[in-house]
Amino acid sequence: MEIAVIHFIILVAISGLTKGAGVLPDGPLNAAVGETVMFTTTRTPSETSFQLFWKFGDKNVITFNTNNFTGAEYEGRITLFISTGSLELRNLTPNDSGEYSVSIIPAGELAEEGKTRLDVHVRVSDVMATASSTDLVEDSSVRLSCSSSGSSLSFLWFNRSSEVTAGDRVQLTDGGATLTINVTRYDQGPFRCNVSNPVSSATSGPIYLFISYGPDNIILTISPSQEYYGEGSNINLNCSADSRPVAQYTWLLNGDPLSDTGPELRLMNIQESKSGNYSCQVFNNRTLRSIKSQPAAISVLKRISGAYITSKTNPLIEGKSFNLSCDAAGSVFTREWKKDDLTLTPDDNVAFYDNNRVLSFASLSKKDTGDYFCKVSNPLSHDEATYTMVVFYGPENVRIIGPSEIQLKEILTLTCFAESVPATYTWMLNGTKIHNSAVFTKHITESSDSGDYICEVMNSITGRTSSAVHGLSVTDGSGGLSAGAIAGIVILCLVASSAGAGGGYYLYKKKINKKTPPNSESKEPEECVYENTSAIYENT
Repeated sequence: MEIAVIHFIILVAISGLTKGAGVLPDGPLNAAVGETVMFTTTRTPSETSFQLFWKFGDKNVITFNTNNFTGAEYEGRITLFISTGSLELRNLTPNDSGEYSVSIIPAGELAEEGKTRLDVHVRVSDVMATASSTDLVEDSSVRLSCSSSGSSLSFLWFNRSSEVTAGDRVQLTDGGATLTINVTRYDQGPFRCNVSNPVSSATSGPIYLFISYGPDNIILTISPSQEYYGEGSNINLNCSADSRPVAQYTWLLNGDPLSDTGPELRLMNIQESKSGNYSCQVFNNRTLRSIKSQPAAISVLKRISGAYITSKTNPLIEGKSFNLSCDAAGSVFTREWKKDDLTLTPDDNVAFYDNNRVLSFASLSKKDTGDYFCKVSNPLSHDEATYTMVVFYGPENVRIIGPSEIQLKEILTLTCFAESVPATYTWMLNGTKIHNSAVFTKHITESSDSGDYICEVMNSITGRTSSAVHGLSVTDGSGGLSAGAIAGIVILCLVASSAGAGGGYYLYKKKINKKTPPNSESKEPEECVYENTSAIYENT
């Protein structure tokens, strides 16, 4: 055997050359313990004789030449294929791992050589994954460990079907056999460990983690959702939050706890007193965390009813101040005042107080008389009240309409006008009361009806009185005077005027004018009108 090897070495050394590339494929070859591996050359089958040398490291496996040789540990485990020089190795053990080489020397040709590596692996088995804890709180840490039998092991971790890789909150140590995670709610698993080597793989059983988290993402909803609710409405409030385990719910009104618990709060037949800001508070007894929702405002309104207008001032007299107050039962939001269907706005005389509850007049005038309306409203209802205002004033601008001269036995009508509410009329003739209405009528006039007619107007509410004077002359329809009457008048007029007379007789006649009221300090002088009476005579 040794001679053959020496002969092979000498031949190679003398030639110094090999033919082409290696005759063995690139390695390594992987095989499991107890299995068979084939070292297949790239040589085409041929009947040409050759010498062949297979080696494992420095050990001879088999020599094929004039002196064949097979290593003792390979007896019964190898088969040499003469046509190609390929070698089959059976019943592999870990000790068979290493470098294998072959030299083939055909007769009269260059030597053909090749090298490759064989790795013999123990199959993966008994894969097991364990966790330091399976009951965890979000953001806490857990360590998962994987163990396995076998050789040349590689470890992969999976969360459900996704591979777990190292990152900010994930660490892989011990060649991947240990996985450390700062857990989130999405890390519940199942986690599995996959162990592999070039010839086999196996996966552990699942590990499930119970991750407690929350509460967070709290949401408060109201049904029905509206800005205002009428008394007697039914309202449902629902509170939800992400939490594991299921959280505990409590309810608050304006920050004060209510007796109600659970994710739903039912407000049945709600009253105005239950208006306010509602919120829910959620507590997780495993994470010991608590969160409160944003408050939800619920505004309950009483419907408007029974609107009315009142006043403390009576009677209403021009020139005095005056207030009207508008009230109603219910939740009052706004008040709107109108007069005769026209909206009232503030001015020099009109003002509003107490959120339009009070309509105030600085000084009443007759034009303020009319119908006043107050509309009381809230977003759900309204009601309206009416107040009829009568402003008492006067009397003012008293005047008499009628003739200043009338003939005997004609109908006399005098009408008294005055601006006054209310008004009573009194007529006086020459200081004597004669009538009590605005119109004075006498169907047959007499001479005694001549004189000063006074119309006195009195307002029983304002307590004021005013009058006017109207002069009336009743004349004889014959057109002349008796001689005695003429003489008397002439004498009277002459005396009154202190004037001399000459060239005939003159008649003095007193002109009747509208007189000033009796309380006037000044008095117009009487006028004397002189008539030529030469054509007047008394028929005797």
